[in-house]
Amino acid sequence: MRKNINRKALFIWLAAILGLILLLMVAILRLEPEKPGIPRAQAAKAAALFAASRQECIQYQEESGGSRFQEKEQKNWYVPYMDYLYGHGGLDEEMLPASAELAQKELTYQEAYRLAGFLGKSYGEQVKLNRANRNKAFPAEYWWQIYDQAAGEAKEGGVEIQDVILYGTPGNIETAPGWTCYTSGGDFRFEGLALDSYLDRKVRLYVRDGEVAGAGRLLSEDAVYENVWVDRMEEGCLHIHAGSITRKFPSPAGEEESQAFVHNIVDLHLEKGEVKQIVVKKDRITGTVLSVDEGGIEIEGYGRVETAPGFRVYKVYGEYEERERGDILVGYDLQEFVASGGKLCAALITRPFSAERIRVLLMDNDFQSIFHEQVTLTLTEGGTIRYGEKEREEKVEADTSLSILPGDQRLEGGRMVVTPEGREGGIRIDSLLRGHGVPVYGGILEIRQEGDHLVLVNDLLLEDYLKKVVPSEMPPSYGIEALKAQAVCARTYAYRQIMGNSYSQYGAHVDDSTNYQVYNNVDTSEKTDQAVDDTCGEVLFYWGEPAQAYYYSTSCGHGTDGSVWGGDGIDTPYLKAVELRERRRCLDLMSNDAFAQFIKDPDIPAYDSGYRMYRWTALYKGSTLGNKLGLGLVESVEIKERGIGGIGKTLVVTDKDGNQKTYQNQMEIRKALGGMDLEIRQKNGETTAMSLLPSAFISIEETGTAKDGSKLFTIYGGGYGHGVGMSQNGAQGMAQEGKSYREILNFFYEGTELREGVQ
Repeated sequence: MRKNINRKALFIWLAAILGLILLLMVAILRLEPEKPGIPRAQAAKAAALFAASRQECIQYQEESGGSRFQEKEQKNWYVPYMDYLYGHGGLDEEMLPASAELAQKELTYQEAYRLAGFLGKSYGEQVKLNRANRNKAFPAEYWWQIYDQAAGEAKEGGVEIQDVILYGTPGNIETAPGWTCYTSGGDFRFEGLALDSYLDRKVRLYVRDGEVAGAGRLLSEDAVYENVWVDRMEEGCLHIHAGSITRKFPSPAGEEESQAFVHNIVDLHLEKGEVKQIVVKKDRITGTVLSVDEGGIEIEGYGRVETAPGFRVYKVYGEYEERERGDILVGYDLQEFVASGGKLCAALITRPFSAERIRVLLMDNDFQSIFHEQVTLTLTEGGTIRYGEKEREEKVEADTSLSILPGDQRLEGGRMVVTPEGREGGIRIDSLLRGHGVPVYGGILEIRQEGDHLVLVNDLLLEDYLKKVVPSEMPPSYGIEALKAQAVCARTYAYRQIMGNSYSQYGAHVDDSTNYQVYNNVDTSEKTDQAVDDTCGEVLFYWGEPAQAYYYSTSCGHGTDGSVWGGDGIDTPYLKAVELRERRRCLDLMSNDAFAQFIKDPDIPAYDSGYRMYRWTALYKGSTLGNKLGLGLVESVEIKERGIGGIGKTLVVTDKDGNQKTYQNQMEIRKALGGMDLEIRQKNGETTAMSLLPSAFISIEETGTAKDGSKLFTIYGGGYGHGVGMSQNGAQGMAQEGKSYREILNFFYEGTELREGVQ
């Protein structure tokens, strides 16, 4: 009996304990505050940007016939995003009507289930929707956990996860445009979001095409402003350049110690927005930059030095600017590098660019590759070679031949440098063949190994380079004033290419092919040398920047403008679409009828009207064109859109079954209609074949029936080239009329300034 009583008491005691635990759990659940929700508008923005850019959302809204919101509500920032989601299944208008009032309220579990499912089915299942919670607010914390996973698993090109330090917003930067935030990862728009609480903290942002989709979570109350530039000390505050803005922070040190920070790179350590420590980085190195890649910079005398993860580039002369890695010019020593821990943490551009030298990648014999299997050269005047990590130098006698293969011990230090004694020439590369034979180069030749191949870089004075460019670009028989105009255009083009730094990973600015300007492919001449010397240092500028000095062979009597490559040409207003004659009018040639009348008249006067490519024709069979373009028998060939000056912008080719192919821009049109099997009849009656149609200044007419029953199409064309900037034959025509090179340049690039003495 006692045993039964004890067992019963035990059961009662256990039940009481369990009951107490349950009561405590209920109390805890009731007392614990509910997690804050997320406004529907913010969640909608994040979901929409997961699938499309802001611009695409706006475009969809316009193309779908307008907004679902009332007219008075349509200017609200979230409307394009919610409209996009209504149209693509992320939001249900029956479940959530389109209204400003509802958009500002919290997202429910039921809506979160659908919205997360829009990101991907598995994400919707993570919402844990049930009957009890369907109308409750879905916690913002849970939303960002799901979004973070989706963004991390998404394909490239969508939302990017950015862990950044927030430098500023319009809340603390007076000059900041509305809804612009400044971060260690760049400048972004953050329309509709609240970010000020993250200032000087590390935060996770989700960004698409420069627009912040949302702020996921605070990562740290502490932050380090890495590798920032201290501009000055004023009234106890340090003025720090961080990204594209300037911030002021009270200095934690005294006046004298704080002055030691000025004009230095520092790491600024903050705790909850207050400066606690400043680490100055004073070690600096200088030298000519030999190559720049994503992981490091090769500096003469130091070899390749790795860059730190927070590497920055600052222009510190004149007005301060933050620049990009690509602004570090190879072949020049315009900057000091700040080093710390064996790595480069910043580059300080300390003086302006002076175009003295150019570095040219020498391509193979067919101009198809920058890589060489081997190189054989002869130092015709003698000279020196330097190689190895310790820069060993050897003197080489005249007519000494060298043969270098990948794996040569002399390349172990990264490169071999060949320097002839003379400036004009001295390095004959026997393994190369150019239009005039085996080429000879002046300047310096650098040979470096890239994988299993060699890369050749010719470093020389810009003026010497131009003397081997101009005769390749314009016949030396042309008038001296035309040649001088060509020299200025070539120098301006080279100036821009040096600044563009396209081949910086190989230590070069340009290559020697038609990709840039053809170099050392034909013999030089006294006349072209004179044209370069007479214009020495002269470059065309527009508002302080080197102009886009485009040129081409021959016009059709009328040019076009910079919009030929897309856009509206607003950035190059000096490239005007005008007649190539004294009166210089812009004719209305944008209709097919107007242009046909113009192009079929061979007697329209122009400076280059006497040249064979001024007018030309070609005949196509519908069957031949159909085969070429992958269509059936061609039924129609029509220019659907023309640019200013009449140049073709859109070509539509239709076969007898209604299949169509559309070609946009002048180059696509020239490729589509060109071909070595197409006979081009020039103005002088001679015929030729070209892989590209000579130009896109064309009118196309159906002119009969071929023997195979297909239609015949005649192309009436004019000019040779893209039609933008200077017609080289037009320049020659002007020179023959007694125009000076300055008058020629002003005609083709009106509004530019010819600056003398640019070195």
